[in-house]
Amino acid sequence: MSQKIVFMGTSNFAVPILKSLYQNGYPISVVYTQPPNKSNRGQKLNKSPINLFSENISLDIRTPKSLKNNKEEELYLTKLNPDIILVVSYGQIIPKNLLTIPKYGFLNIHASLLPKWRGAAPIQRSIMNRDEETGISIMKINEKLDEGPICNKYSFKISEKMNSEELSEKLSLIASEKILDILDNIYDGNIEFKDQDHSKATYAKKIQKIEGKIDWNEKADKIIGKINGLYPYPGAFFSFNGERYKILKAERSSTTGKPGDIVSENFEVCCGEGSIKVLIIQREGKRVQQINEFLLGTQIKKGFNIA
Repeated sequence: MSQKIVFMGTSNFAVPILKSLYQNGYPISVVYTQPPNKSNRGQKLNKSPINLFSENISLDIRTPKSLKNNKEEELYLTKLNPDIILVVSYGQIIPKNLLTIPKYGFLNIHASLLPKWRGAAPIQRSIMNRDEETGISIMKINEKLDEGPICNKYSFKISEKMNSEELSEKLSLIASEKILDILDNIYDGNIEFKDQDHSKATYAKKIQKIEGKIDWNEKADKIIGKINGLYPYPGAFFSFNGERYKILKAERSSTTGKPGDIVSENFEVCCGEGSIKVLIIQREGKRVQQINEFLLGTQIKKGFNIA
């Protein structure tokens, strides 16, 4: 197998896919990933999951801050003359001038059933929207965001208890298996790309921290969708006496009362419709706790309102 593959990825979602390619003998000429970023405390530089994995298996790595107007990277890729460039949760827009460099173009693995949930946060948005299914789409990249033609889609049922971290792992494993056949079919000329139905497009905009604030007037299902969709980051939270509390896991319950009322010793909280039982929580600046442990040392008890 002589085809040259360039891999562009950054997050944990991309790691199983790169690992699958490497373990199955697909030649990775170079890996592009986002440059290391500084930690919140101190000046330590944190390398991306793809950067760390690529170092461990001795792949060449490039970390440009931007590909836009980057003549050095354009020249590098032109000289490399790759057959295909695979983009998986990279975090940068591919500029138009690079799109014609690889023989078979840029191929993207997107974590939704396109054209639904184009954009930066498809996994989180699908859970927050309480979708029953999502999946993986394999598409060619064009000049517009997530609007390229698709060759294959693979659907996956979403459990109502599944959080975004768990769903990401499931979808990544699906993609790591399917991409091997996709690449073989592209090389053999046995694949067809079809245009998306742009009239059915929805958009998964980037998650903002403030979206994690819980509105107890909302339905219990929607609040659980927020808790699961925003796990582990930025997290769903409420504030009480000037402190922030993240709810990391909860389930539906059947108590009734005013929105925000804690109505049982088990930390059941009433919502605009229905209620939730908090299972795992984290007080600001403290470690994650199971609710039974948390209740031993908190002033937030039955009878309080946290709305």
